[in-house]
Amino acid sequence: MKVIEIKNLVKIYASPFMRKKSIGLNGLNMEVGEGEIFGLLGPNGAGKTTALKIITYLLKPNGGSVTLFGGVGSLEARKRMGFLPENPTFYRHLTGMELLQFYSRLYGRNPTRKELEEKLKVVGLKDSKDRRISGYSKGMLQRIGLIQTLIGDPDLLVLDEPLSGLDPVGRREMKDLIRKVNMEGKTVLFSSHILSDVEAICNRVGIIVDGKMKKVGYIGEILKSEIRYIDIEFEGMEKIDWLNEYGDLKKEGKVIYLRIKDTEKKDKVLKEISRRGGKIISVVPQRQSLEEHFIRTLNE
Repeated sequence: MKVIEIKNLVKIYASPFMRKKSIGLNGLNMEVGEGEIFGLLGPNGAGKTTALKIITYLLKPNGGSVTLFGGVGSLEARKRMGFLPENPTFYRHLTGMELLQFYSRLYGRNPTRKELEEKLKVVGLKDSKDRRISGYSKGMLQRIGLIQTLIGDPDLLVLDEPLSGLDPVGRREMKDLIRKVNMEGKTVLFSSHILSDVEAICNRVGIIVDGKMKKVGYIGEILKSEIRYIDIEFEGMEKIDWLNEYGDLKKEGKVIYLRIKDTEKKDKVLKEISRRGGKIISVVPQRQSLEEHFIRTLNE
């Protein structure tokens, strides 16, 4: 089932003072299937946040359509979504525990304190449960923000820059949590500028440029043909100078490393190494990263 289906979406921002119009989305088309983790990429101002706000009914489009969960009503769709904005704002006088209790009551739920402590523990905030939100760092706000999106047990999570402001450990924990909720059957749509994280957890990605979808696809398919060079590791050879013509050569102890940039010569080199008595340890193709592919797409 298509959880999200967007057709020819248009959003125009009008300024009453400058008498100018700014195009936020210019005919955006995209689909997100059930159970996917879909990453939305694009430079600043490309329309990522605008698209997410229209999906969550926080903005109205000027044209086009958004269909959620096969066409259920807007109220029903909202009940099945959890949303984390890029810069979440919460009641600063509440503690972390009180905040989750508040959101639970909004959903008509009454979890025990122990159940909420377990949720806070997942994102490393159990020890901060009684601290006021006003004393939380941006990273802590992102973590508790993700937990509040899960309070209503939604089928779809819409996350705008959920990894922003987190240190490497926090990003890893957040990625693990996103994977975990996805394994439990939830669909995840999120935007991010941390492309290595997107590459690590997404099934598919879409690249928005100037309000349009410029490229979309499975990460494996996008990058599978983007082999830049091949690293060969082997041992058992003394004379290796002849390999310099094929690429960058390095020797550490008995192990020899060769990086071939002309990938079509791989088989020839492997056969010759074996013929001369060398023992192949590994052959690893090095593909273009999603970040490199992203930059190239923007320049196309």
